[in-house]
Amino acid sequence: MSGVPRTAWLANIRLHPIKGLDPISVPEARIGANGGLELDRVWVLFSVDGAWITGKRTTAIHHIRAEYDPGVSMVTLKVSGDAAKNNKLKPTSFAFPSDYERAAAWFSEYFEQTVIVRHVPEGVPDDGLATGPTIVSTASLRSVCDLFPGVEVNEARERFRTTLEIDGVPAFWEDQLFSKEENYPVRFKIGEVAFEGSNPCARCPVPPRNPRTGEDIVGFQKKFSEMRRNSLPPSSPTVRFDHFYRLATNTRVPSTEQGKLLRIGDALVL
Repeated sequence: MSGVPRTAWLANIRLHPIKGLDPISVPEARIGANGGLELDRVWVLFSVDGAWITGKRTTAIHHIRAEYDPGVSMVTLKVSGDAAKNNKLKPTSFAFPSDYERAAAWFSEYFEQTVIVRHVPEGVPDDGLATGPTIVSTASLRSVCDLFPGVEVNEARERFRTTLEIDGVPAFWEDQLFSKEENYPVRFKIGEVAFEGSNPCARCPVPPRNPRTGEDIVGFQKKFSEMRRNSLPPSSPTVRFDHFYRLATNTRVPSTEQGKLLRIGDALVL
């Protein structure tokens, strides 16, 4: 594709080991069995009715902090902010990902309902048809910060919860990673890993909320959608936007790529 910057590179890899909770930035990650990253979204919280417990369902989840050791072999859960004042739960560490049954008791006490924690080794992405990592550019996240004064780039990362971040490119450059035709993905590589760009990622009720407090930015979705519509690059396949509350590109990863490693600094090549 003409006009592709030669400087596109992988600047950040963020795993979300427990679906709905805090991320951890890592220097490298391996492609897992379902095309996502190993250890990404492999603990999933369920209520007894079988529904996920995430930020889409309850703002209470924003008051849980999950802190991981560098090898993501241990997680410490604790309650933060105002919620900690009325909660007697102590910070507790669990082996990750094996100690999910004991963690379920901690979550059950916090949410005051029975919580089932399941370990799903292949991970549980939001998009069941495009199960690869989500990709956003650093510049796109900075555009969000420019739109909402007081939101820093790390907070924007936590709001949108993408997995891979590309730098060295302008805002919304990642829109080039999907095509006008749903059935014709854009093929590209990051380092040695082959990807297929699928679609622009539709957002949910979570990005308007402060990821640490759950406090809403009033009018976030409307203001963001207007910005996105008005700043869509000429290279963006407009026909793929039935609405403009979308940020980042969803991907698929061929099964041949399982076990390959992504590293910070890897080049993205179309």
